Amino acid sequence: MEFKRARRPEQVEQRRRAILDTACAMLRERSVADISLRELSDRVGLAKSNVLRYFDSREAIFLEVLDQEWGAWLDEVEAAVAPAVDAEEVATAIATTLLRRRLLCELVSGMGGVLERNIPVDFARVFKRRAHAHTTRLAEIVRARVPVLDEAAARHFARAVLVMTAGLWPHANPTDAVAQVMRELGGPPAGELVREGLTEGLVNQLVGLVARS
Repeated sequence: MEFKRARRPEQVEQRRRAILDTACAMLRERSVADISLRELSDRVGLAKSNVLRYFDSREAIFLEVLDQEWGAWLDEVEAAVAPAVDAEEVATAIATTLLRRRLLCELVSGMGGVLERNIPVDFARVFKRRAHAHTTRLAEIVRARVPVLDEAAARHFARAVLVMTAGLWPHANPTDAVAQVMRELGGPPAGELVREGLTEGLVNQLVGLVARS
Protein backbone atom coordinates (compact mmCIF):
# COMPACT_ATOMS: atom_id res chain seq x y z
CA MET A 1 0.00 0.00 0.00
CA GLU A 2 1.37 3.40 -0.94
CA PHE A 3 0.05 6.72 0.33
CA LYS A 4 0.32 10.28 -0.81
CA ARG A 5 0.71 12.97 1.82
CA ALA A 6 -2.43 13.35 3.94
CA ARG A 7 -3.79 16.90 3.88
CA ARG A 8 -7.46 16.71 4.87
CA PRO A 9 -8.70 15.44 8.28
CA GLU A 10 -10.33 12.41 6.69
CA GLN A 11 -7.03 11.53 4.98
CA VAL A 12 -5.18 11.79 8.29
CA GLU A 13 -7.75 9.50 9.90
CA GLN A 14 -7.36 7.06 7.01
CA ARG A 15 -3.59 6.91 7.58
CA ARG A 16 -4.04 6.42 11.31
CA ARG A 17 -6.56 3.64 10.74
CA ALA A 18 -4.26 1.92 8.24
CA ILE A 19 -1.40 2.02 10.76
CA LEU A 20 -3.56 0.65 13.58
CA ASP A 21 -5.05 -2.09 11.39
CA THR A 22 -1.57 -3.12 10.30
CA ALA A 23 -0.36 -3.18 13.89
CA CYS A 24 -3.31 -5.41 14.85
CA ALA A 25 -2.53 -7.80 12.01
CA MET A 26 1.14 -8.04 12.99
CA LEU A 27 0.28 -8.56 16.66
CA ARG A 28 -1.82 -11.56 15.69
CA GLU A 29 1.32 -13.08 14.16
CA ARG A 30 3.88 -12.31 16.90
CA SER A 31 4.48 -10.54 20.17
CA VAL A 32 4.93 -6.81 20.79
CA ALA A 33 8.63 -7.27 21.52
CA ASP A 34 9.20 -8.82 18.06
CA ILE A 35 7.73 -5.93 16.04
CA SER A 36 9.91 -2.94 15.21
CA LEU A 37 8.70 0.44 14.01
CA ARG A 38 10.62 -0.09 10.75
CA GLU A 39 8.82 -3.39 10.08
CA LEU A 40 5.48 -1.83 10.85
CA SER A 41 6.22 1.12 8.58
CA ASP A 42 7.28 -1.16 5.72
CA ARG A 43 4.12 -3.23 6.09
CA VAL A 44 1.84 -0.19 6.03
CA GLY A 45 3.72 1.36 3.10
CA LEU A 46 5.01 4.51 4.79
CA ALA A 47 8.45 5.73 5.76
CA LYS A 48 9.18 5.45 9.47
CA SER A 49 9.35 9.25 9.75
CA ASN A 50 5.89 9.47 8.19
CA VAL A 51 4.40 6.99 10.66
CA LEU A 52 5.74 9.20 13.45
CA ARG A 53 3.69 12.08 12.06
CA TYR A 54 0.56 10.23 13.12
CA PHE A 55 1.75 8.60 16.35
CA ASP A 56 4.37 9.65 18.88
CA SER A 57 6.19 6.30 18.93
CA ARG A 58 5.94 2.58 18.24
CA GLU A 59 4.64 2.15 21.79
CA ALA A 60 1.94 4.77 21.29
CA ILE A 61 0.61 2.79 18.32
CA PHE A 62 0.29 -0.36 20.39
CA LEU A 63 -1.32 1.54 23.27
CA GLU A 64 -3.93 2.87 20.83
CA VAL A 65 -4.61 -0.74 19.79
CA LEU A 66 -4.87 -1.67 23.47
CA ASP A 67 -7.40 1.09 24.06
CA GLN A 68 -9.70 -0.12 21.30
CA GLU A 69 -9.33 -3.79 22.30
CA TRP A 70 -10.07 -2.89 25.92
CA GLY A 71 -13.29 -1.12 25.01
CA ALA A 72 -14.45 -3.99 22.78
CA TRP A 73 -13.75 -6.49 25.57
CA LEU A 74 -15.82 -4.49 28.06
CA ASP A 75 -18.76 -4.59 25.64
CA GLU A 76 -18.43 -8.38 25.66
CA VAL A 77 -18.07 -8.53 29.46
CA GLU A 78 -21.27 -6.55 29.97
CA ALA A 79 -23.24 -9.17 28.03
CA ALA A 80 -21.35 -12.14 29.50
CA VAL A 81 -22.02 -11.28 33.15
CA ALA A 82 -25.72 -10.50 32.65
CA PRO A 83 -26.88 -14.06 33.51
CA ALA A 84 -24.48 -14.39 36.48
CA VAL A 85 -26.15 -14.96 39.85
CA ASP A 86 -23.21 -14.58 42.22
CA ALA A 87 -19.64 -13.29 42.53
CA GLU A 88 -18.08 -16.58 41.44
CA GLU A 89 -20.02 -16.61 38.18
CA VAL A 90 -19.21 -12.94 37.52
CA ALA A 91 -15.47 -13.50 38.02
CA THR A 92 -15.51 -16.68 35.93
CA ALA A 93 -17.27 -14.89 33.06
CA ILE A 94 -14.73 -12.07 33.16
CA ALA A 95 -11.80 -14.50 33.09
CA THR A 96 -13.37 -16.53 30.26
CA THR A 97 -13.97 -13.53 28.01
CA LEU A 98 -10.51 -12.15 28.74
CA LEU A 99 -8.72 -15.38 27.90
CA ARG A 100 -10.46 -15.49 24.53
CA ARG A 101 -8.80 -12.18 23.61
CA ARG A 102 -5.14 -13.09 23.10
CA LEU A 103 -4.31 -9.69 21.63
CA LEU A 104 -5.73 -7.83 24.62
CA CYS A 105 -3.87 -10.09 27.07
CA GLU A 106 -0.63 -9.61 25.14
CA LEU A 107 -0.93 -5.83 25.25
CA VAL A 108 -1.98 -5.70 28.91
CA SER A 109 1.03 -7.85 29.83
CA GLY A 110 3.34 -5.35 28.12
CA MET A 111 1.61 -2.14 29.17
CA GLY A 112 3.46 -1.15 32.33
CA GLY A 113 6.86 -2.66 31.68
CA VAL A 114 7.30 -1.90 27.97
CA LEU A 115 4.65 0.18 26.23
CA GLU A 116 4.42 3.04 28.71
CA ARG A 117 8.20 3.53 28.73
CA ASN A 118 8.52 5.52 25.50
CA ILE A 119 5.60 7.93 25.31
CA PRO A 120 5.54 11.71 25.88
CA VAL A 121 3.57 13.23 28.73
CA ASP A 122 0.75 14.51 26.53
CA PHE A 123 0.03 11.08 25.13
CA ALA A 124 0.53 9.48 28.56
CA ARG A 125 -2.12 11.83 29.94
CA VAL A 126 -4.59 10.86 27.21
CA PHE A 127 -3.94 7.14 27.48
CA LYS A 128 -4.07 6.97 31.28
CA ARG A 129 -7.36 8.85 31.30
CA ARG A 130 -8.78 6.31 28.87
CA ALA A 131 -7.39 3.46 30.97
CA HIS A 132 -8.98 4.97 34.06
CA ALA A 133 -12.32 5.18 32.23
CA HIS A 134 -12.07 1.51 31.21
CA THR A 135 -11.23 0.45 34.76
CA THR A 136 -14.13 2.49 36.10
CA ARG A 137 -16.49 0.92 33.59
CA LEU A 138 -15.43 -2.60 34.60
CA ALA A 139 -15.95 -1.71 38.26
CA GLU A 140 -19.45 -0.43 37.47
CA ILE A 141 -20.28 -3.59 35.50
CA VAL A 142 -19.19 -5.73 38.45
CA ARG A 143 -21.10 -3.63 41.00
CA ALA A 144 -24.27 -3.95 38.92
CA ARG A 145 -24.07 -7.74 39.32
CA VAL A 146 -22.57 -7.79 42.83
CA PRO A 147 -24.26 -4.80 44.53
CA VAL A 148 -22.92 -5.70 47.98
CA LEU A 149 -19.56 -4.27 46.88
CA ASP A 150 -18.88 -0.62 47.54
CA GLU A 151 -17.20 1.56 44.92
CA ALA A 152 -13.71 1.16 46.40
CA ALA A 153 -13.95 -2.65 46.45
CA ALA A 154 -15.20 -2.79 42.87
CA ARG A 155 -12.34 -0.57 41.70
CA HIS A 156 -9.88 -2.75 43.59
CA PHE A 157 -11.18 -5.81 41.75
CA ALA A 158 -11.07 -4.04 38.36
CA ARG A 159 -7.41 -3.15 38.93
CA ALA A 160 -6.68 -6.70 40.10
CA VAL A 161 -7.95 -8.03 36.76
CA LEU A 162 -5.21 -6.07 34.99
CA VAL A 163 -2.48 -7.00 37.46
CA MET A 164 -3.27 -10.73 37.33
CA THR A 165 -3.46 -10.73 33.55
CA ALA A 166 -0.16 -8.88 33.24
CA GLY A 167 1.51 -11.31 35.63
CA LEU A 168 0.16 -14.55 34.22
CA TRP A 169 -0.02 -13.98 30.46
CA PRO A 170 3.75 -13.99 29.75
CA HIS A 171 3.75 -17.63 30.91
CA ALA A 172 1.09 -18.67 28.38
CA ASN A 173 3.55 -19.06 25.49
CA PRO A 174 6.79 -20.58 26.81
CA THR A 175 9.82 -21.27 24.64
CA ASP A 176 10.22 -24.78 23.26
CA ALA A 177 12.88 -25.49 25.88
CA VAL A 178 10.65 -24.43 28.79
CA ALA A 179 7.64 -26.30 27.36
CA GLN A 180 9.75 -29.47 27.10
CA VAL A 181 10.89 -29.20 30.72
CA MET A 182 7.31 -28.64 31.87
CA ARG A 183 6.28 -31.83 30.10
CA GLU A 184 9.19 -33.69 31.68
CA LEU A 185 8.02 -32.52 35.10
CA GLY A 186 4.55 -33.86 34.40
CA GLY A 187 2.83 -30.50 34.65
CA PRO A 188 -0.16 -29.35 32.58
CA PRO A 189 0.37 -27.26 29.42
CA ALA A 190 1.24 -23.62 30.01
CA GLY A 191 -2.03 -22.41 28.52
CA GLU A 192 -4.02 -24.52 30.96
CA LEU A 193 -1.99 -23.22 33.90
CA VAL A 194 -2.66 -19.63 32.88
CA ARG A 195 -6.37 -20.29 32.34
CA GLU A 196 -6.78 -21.95 35.72
CA GLY A 197 -4.60 -19.38 37.47
CA LEU A 198 -6.50 -16.38 36.12
CA THR A 199 -9.93 -17.89 36.72
CA GLU A 200 -9.15 -19.05 40.25
CA GLY A 201 -7.34 -15.82 41.03
CA LEU A 202 -10.25 -13.61 39.97
CA VAL A 203 -12.84 -15.81 41.68
CA ASN A 204 -10.89 -15.77 44.94
CA GLN A 205 -10.36 -12.01 44.68
CA LEU A 206 -14.03 -11.18 44.09
CA VAL A 207 -15.47 -13.70 46.55
CA GLY A 208 -13.00 -12.44 49.15
CA LEU A 209 -14.05 -8.83 48.59
CA VAL A 210 -17.69 -9.83 48.97
CA ALA A 211 -16.91 -11.64 52.23
CA ARG A 212 -15.23 -8.50 53.59
CA SER A 213 -18.08 -6.19 52.56
